[in-house]
Amino acid sequence: MRILLFLATNLAVILVASFTLRLLGVDSYLSQHGIQYGPLLAFAAVFGFAGAIVSLLISKPMAKWSTRAQVISSPRNPAERWLVDTVAELAKNAGIGMPEVAVFPATQSNAFATGWNKNNALVAVSEGLLQRFDKDEIRAVLGHEIGHVANGDMVTLALIQGVVNTFVIFASRVIGSFVDRVVFKNENGHGIGFFVVSMVAELVLGILASTIVFWFSRRREFRADIAGAQLAGRSAMIKALSRLKQESEIPDQMPDTLQAFAINKGARGGLSALFMTHPPLDERIQALQQAQL
Repeated sequence: MRILLFLATNLAVILVASFTLRLLGVDSYLSQHGIQYGPLLAFAAVFGFAGAIVSLLISKPMAKWSTRAQVISSPRNPAERWLVDTVAELAKNAGIGMPEVAVFPATQSNAFATGWNKNNALVAVSEGLLQRFDKDEIRAVLGHEIGHVANGDMVTLALIQGVVNTFVIFASRVIGSFVDRVVFKNENGHGIGFFVVSMVAELVLGILASTIVFWFSRRREFRADIAGAQLAGRSAMIKALSRLKQESEIPDQMPDTLQAFAINKGARGGLSALFMTHPPLDERIQALQQAQL
């Protein structure tokens, strides 16, 4: 959920910005004497990183809105008090500021953390997770999410996304210019072929390049599992992952892929494996059993 929301927001920001810049004539100005690779690369880097940074800055409100998460500003019952106190304890032990704590309506066992820096984060858990997991398991899940925050995963993700955006913006315009001149035989600036092809290329390349972000996400899950084990105990973390695996194997109990804390029913092959945000749970459990804490 954290990764998919960020990617969706980033792609939307980049596409809207690109369309706006086209309307303002920026693309035409950059290419009035043919593609100038130096200025184009600088343009791509500026707007590529700007899109990633904007996505990072609005990640928390976007997550609240899209999941309908309700922030616990003042605990209304002992369960909410325990949840807030547990997050506060884990955050203190991890050396980060107190995150906002929220609960979102979902029957699946799920959780996520997001935010633009370590001291301004959001940690949210689903109602289903609170209902079915015991306190040790919930604590481990929270430790995992606090680990993402403490490890600076969202900031690192934004930097990687900025590089990816730069490539996408640059390559899409090069492709658009090539097609415009070779296929549409346009030798006087850029015509409609350039604008249509570059927009389509930007969308397609943006989706394909997201596999780099997904790879990063999978690697960081192992680190977050270790952080959860360090904060809440190895046995509790393994127990939580095993519970997630057990639930994911129940027919119709869970969707094929639950994004957020983690849930993939099993290993996938081929191209679909490149678009997994989380490694299979069996791999995560095995890695955690072998990890040196």
